[in-house]
Amino acid sequence: MPNFESNKNEPEKMNVIILLSITGLATLFTGIYNARKIILPVVILGLLAAFALNALQWHAVAYAGNTAFYTGYVKSMMQFDDYAIAFTGLLILCSLFIFFLCDEYYKDEDHHIADIFALIIFTLIGGIMMASYVHMAILFIGIETLSISLYILAGSKKLSLRSNEASLKYFLMGSFSTCFLLFGICLIYGTTGSFDIYVIKTYVINNASSLPLMFKAGLFLLAVGLLFKVSAAPFHFWTPDVYEGSPTLITTFMASVVKIAGFAALFRLFYICFGSIVPVWYYAIGAIAALTIIIGNFSALYQKSVKRMLAYSSIANAGYLLVGVLSLNEHASSALFYYMAAYAFATITAFGILMVVSKETGNENYEAFHGLAKRNPVIAGVLVIAMLSLAGIPPLAGFFGKYYIFSNAIENNYIWIVILALLNSLLGIIYYFRLIVAVFTPETESEERDRIPVKNSYSFVLAIAAAIIILIGVFPNWIISLLS
Repeated sequence: MPNFESNKNEPEKMNVIILLSITGLATLFTGIYNARKIILPVVILGLLAAFALNALQWHAVAYAGNTAFYTGYVKSMMQFDDYAIAFTGLLILCSLFIFFLCDEYYKDEDHHIADIFALIIFTLIGGIMMASYVHMAILFIGIETLSISLYILAGSKKLSLRSNEASLKYFLMGSFSTCFLLFGICLIYGTTGSFDIYVIKTYVINNASSLPLMFKAGLFLLAVGLLFKVSAAPFHFWTPDVYEGSPTLITTFMASVVKIAGFAALFRLFYICFGSIVPVWYYAIGAIAALTIIIGNFSALYQKSVKRMLAYSSIANAGYLLVGVLSLNEHASSALFYYMAAYAFATITAFGILMVVSKETGNENYEAFHGLAKRNPVIAGVLVIAMLSLAGIPPLAGFFGKYYIFSNAIENNYIWIVILALLNSLLGIIYYFRLIVAVFTPETESEERDRIPVKNSYSFVLAIAAAIIILIGVFPNWIISLLS
């Protein structure tokens, strides 16, 4: 388990957020001056510099007993411990891969490309704030920075009715969930007199046997607001339509970076604030995890659209990750981080190939993938690796992600939910393998098409993502040891 302690080099770590903010603003200015050719290089350089600055802060912590100490206003609101640094690094790395796919996806886009890139960067900044907060105000600001940018990005295909619908649905449901979040924060503040999660932690420990009803209500309302962001049932209804209607690249970003940020925030909250009162919330979160796993897997099983299948798959994976949140033992954060890394790279790979196939065929159904193994063996092989990982087939990263999550749950004697999750994982194998079968299914005469043209740079990025899935599966200690 990582030390949730204050970093002695806070100003340097703030440089990551400052640098990303400057990168976002610089991207906007390149758009103003129509310097389209340098937009992507500016973004990539900014992200690489931010990743390097973030990595330099690893293990640079200072201790003050069992609690964090603060020496400035920013320090009292954000905490850049190893947990935050690890998740920030993962968020930036996933964003880098998505931006490498952007050039091909938006190659015919002459206008607003700088605006889209800048909004993605600002969404990333919101995600970093969600992984690093100590003060509830920062949690709220991070969520809103992330969400407002996504409302716009979901509707960025202005001439598409599906994209407009996705933006409106996400905005309405997101605004509604924000009300729950704020109401929960207010009730907790009214009980504890503080927005600081460490002060709340102390209050919970001192009053564990006699917590007032108002505090418990605040806890659950706050949880509802965060569970919406990670697509947990029954707060998942927006996910399939928003994922399907949004531009596929933005859907990729939602399914990977946004989900990482949501679970980073959720785990930090429950581990620090509510880890000492697990019996108070265990049954509710356990029931939500079980419902999410069941709904996600059974719904994905009956989808004809690959994009909607991946959307419901995202819901099912949120259920598995909630099992990790339940298991607040010393290995919980490592298991959660490993699973998120494995899931994110497989998801980016799958959506990256879906972008190519749907653009070539004008179709997002399984039939569009018929003959892919013949038309482009490279991306077909990469897709197979991604699907096998999501299905949990060894020795790929997805298998060990499930192994670590489920073994932690067993250590905490949550046998029932592990059995439920394992049975539902079998359903996952069915719909993931259905796509693999489609890849190797010969085309009919009416479906015959030429080889799918894919830029070498695009294929290389997807191949690197697939290689990461294999490497962290074969050498899981590279990732699991980071937060141990």
